[in-house]
Amino acid sequence: PEPIKEANFFRKYNTYYVGDPKEKVIYLTFDSGYENGYTNTMLDVLKKHKAPANFFVVESYIKNNPDIIKRMEKEGHLVCNHSKSHVSMASIHDIDKFKDEILSVSAAYKEVTGKEMPKYFRPPMGKFSEESLKYTNDMGYSSIFWSFAYVDWYNDQQPTHEFAKNKIYSRTHPGAIVLLHSNSKTNCEI
Repeated sequence: PEPIKEANFFRKYNTYYVGDPKEKVIYLTFDSGYENGYTNTMLDVLKKHKAPANFFVVESYIKNNPDIIKRMEKEGHLVCNHSKSHVSMASIHDIDKFKDEILSVSAAYKEVTGKEMPKYFRPPMGKFSEESLKYTNDMGYSSIFWSFAYVDWYNDQQPTHEFAKNKIYSRTHPGAIVLLHSNSKTNCEI
């Protein structure tokens, strides 16, 4: 993929949108804002193929799905932070409000698993500012974006299997950070 225009200041704040393009590795990441009944099936497939993934979850997902969170952690997936309320982090300038969006998710994870949440954060909707990346970095978190995503999150507008596979296969590359959504019926089926 072409470098994004923000890549220079991304480096200052421990921020990633792509892995090493020289390595034949892809990073499967799933944003999970709510459960739609597909995550356990996806976890079954990941387990079968010994493929670890990263799940970026909001606070309510943890509280409403503690058994799924425990399973993710137990099976070696990283359960990571996607904010308390899925707001644009670039719109929050008050540091205490900003911290609450991240720390409340971390606290909910610890309550469910008894463990510290990995320090990876995905800004909701991919919205950021240099200030928000700095705040996140100052809290000890890496910000994780993506080099590939497709519109898979609308429950009532799911892509066909053929469209999804063609899009995914044609855009996957060494070092890809792939953004998928665990509420997607199509992702589950393919």
